[in-house]
Amino acid sequence: MMTACSPDTKQEPHRHEGEVVSKEENDHEEQTESAGRHKSEAVDKRQVIAKHLQEPWEIALVGNTFYISERNGSIVTVTMNGDVQTRKPVRFEKDLSHQPEAGLLGIAFPSDFQETKTAFAYYSYQENGAFFQRVVTIKESHDHWEETSVLLDKIPGGRYHQGGRIEIGPDQKLYVTTGDAAKPELSQELDSLAGKILRMNLDGSIPDDNPFGESYVYSYGHRNPQGLAWNSDHELYATEHGSNAYDEINKIEAGKNYGWPVIRGDEAANGMASPVLHSGEGTWAPSGMTYFAGYFYFASLRGESVRKFDPVNKTEEIMVSDVGRVRDVLATNEGLYIITNNTDGRGTPSKHDDQLIFIPLT
Repeated sequence: MMTACSPDTKQEPHRHEGEVVSKEENDHEEQTESAGRHKSEAVDKRQVIAKHLQEPWEIALVGNTFYISERNGSIVTVTMNGDVQTRKPVRFEKDLSHQPEAGLLGIAFPSDFQETKTAFAYYSYQENGAFFQRVVTIKESHDHWEETSVLLDKIPGGRYHQGGRIEIGPDQKLYVTTGDAAKPELSQELDSLAGKILRMNLDGSIPDDNPFGESYVYSYGHRNPQGLAWNSDHELYATEHGSNAYDEINKIEAGKNYGWPVIRGDEAANGMASPVLHSGEGTWAPSGMTYFAGYFYFASLRGESVRKFDPVNKTEEIMVSDVGRVRDVLATNEGLYIITNNTDGRGTPSKHDDQLIFIPLT
């Protein structure tokens, strides 16, 4: 069961996938329950918008509706005030692979989505014993989504390191992060789509101004980038998982090599870019990232927090730390919306996980 939340009505009975679930009572005890977790200063002000999500991966906002991808192949919609929530399966052309880090990952919505009902998705599949990812368009109908076209296929995959974030940039191009598929050498190979940030037109064609000619590759030398966000000057930043430590925030520029697996942390090498900030011998396991009013906010999985990154002073601090693993974060004028990721087998879920939670910034 999945549940939408609001303070003025009681819990509805169990319903099947695809049916509407009305809001339920959301008292302070339920909002703050997280056994053994440290309470943050924002805990008394936060609001649980939806509960019982199933391995959520990305959150997007279209109008007043949130769209949340779930790795099992569904997309959940939740109204901004939590009044209505639905879950619809996506009918893919390929059989969805649900390996430890695979599945339905990133989703992105063009400006005309409310008219066309067509969005972008990144998902994993297995074929002839090999794992791949593909970027597709999907169309929403009354009770499901349907894969309608393939923009890019045969992105190398595996059990681990899928990348998976897709975002539409301020230049109206589609940006896609790919992992090294646990084969580090692929990150340095320009003829491989693994370990890269890719850039394409919204119809799947290669932009004329991409740095390597007739190639989707925008930057390379990445291990497992999972967050993309632009600042107010339209400069692109990305989060990236390091190897056991040395997680990174990189400023992404066309054609640059970000060093994996040759360098990490403060190491330098000719022709390779070092990160703007890294976690040192600790780990964040950073995932989704967003930008608001001069700061980046990024989700931390192993670090079990939302962190605030100051790109001017190159510092970071913990904003929220009592909800367990955090997969994605979205900024609005009102505050941050986050999705937890405690039901993926690596966290310690509460009875309400996973959740969509609102965190005010003031």
